[in-house]
Formats: sequence, C-alpha cells, structure tokens
Amino acid sequence: MSQEKSKHRAGRPRGFNEEAAIEAAMRVFWSKSYEGATMADLTKAMGINRSSMYAAFGDKEDLFRSVIRRYRNGPMSFIREALSRPKLHDVVSGLLYGTVEFLSAPGNPRGCLSIQGALACGSKAEPVKLAMTEWRRVGEAALKKRLQHAQREGEMSPDTVPADLARYLSTVMAGLSVQAANGATKAEMKRIADLVILRLRPFDVIS
Repeated sequence: MSQEKSKHRAGRPRGFNEEAAIEAAMRVFWSKSYEGATMADLTKAMGINRSSMYAAFGDKEDLFRSVIRRYRNGPMSFIREALSRPKLHDVVSGLLYGTVEFLSAPGNPRGCLSIQGALACGSKAEPVKLAMTEWRRVGEAALKKRLQHAQREGEMSPDTVPADLARYLSTVMAGLSVQAANGATKAEMKRIADLVILRLRPFDVIS
C-alpha cells in the first residue's frame, strides 16, 4: 500500500462501525472465496460505498488480510485455546471437536475460510494464496511445537514423530472442512473425530 493511501486512510473520519464491516466482509469472503467475492458483494454487505472501503481498509487484498486477522482471533480462536490445554489428550480433543463445533455452528458459511478462501486462484491473487498457505503452515508449526512439548513430558510415544502427527491432525481438520462444505452433519463429523481419537489411543500416541 502506498504512503499516500496510508495517510488518506489514517485521516479519514469514520461514519460506520469498522468491526461490523469487517465481520460482514469476512462472511462474504468465507462464503464466496477471495476471487469469488466482488467489490459490489463486499460493499453491499459492509453497508458502505467503495470510496469509504478504500479509505478505511485499503484495496480488496488489504481488506482480505484484515479479515484473516479477525477470522483467526474470532471463529478460529478455539485452536489457540486447545493448544493451551495442559494435557495432550485435551489438546487433540479440543482441536478435533472444536473443529466440528465450529464447522456446524448455525449461521456460519459451510467449510472453512482458511481452505476455501484462496486454495486455488489466478495469478493476480497469488499473494493472497501465499498468505493463506503461510497461515496454515504457521498453524501446523504451532501444533508441532505443542506435540514436541508433550513428548518431552512423556505424554506421547517416543516413537511418534511430532511433525508427522501435526501434519496428520491438520489434514483431518482440513478434511472435516471439506466434509462440512459437502453437507456433512455435525453428528457425522463428530464420528470422524471419535474415530481419529480412538485410533490414536491404542498405540499410545496420545495418553
């Protein structure tokens, strides 16, 4: 973003609720993806005109990045909460069942913004695609770090590779998002989470 645009945004008086506008934009991107969401879709949902959007949030890419931050600290905050739990079994349960609750929450678009937002897009949206890839990579790295801690504490088999388990759990969570987008019910997704935890326990992967 140019310095001139930044100054313009900083000095622009606000005539609307920015938090509500970001929330509305998040739901548009969540349901339609980055490329699928038009400027008309966004400004209509946000209740502002295009010039006000640019003044407050910058261009479409800037707005999407603001949406990512809100999504991470809002709907996806259950991940941070799960990783902070003291016992590994509660961490894994919190991640899997939290994902099920999140994906089945009434009023939310189907699926997950982190998967559907910019998984496949054209060259013009490549920076957004890379930003989402980095977001998922950072999330998996945080899970790996938590699993390494659990292994040092004796909560996880020494034969288990934390990086592999982190990738596996991340894959399951992403798969649940696809299932939700396909119309899977909460009960169906919960059975998947049950099955994962059941399969991990006999091999002392998680205690």
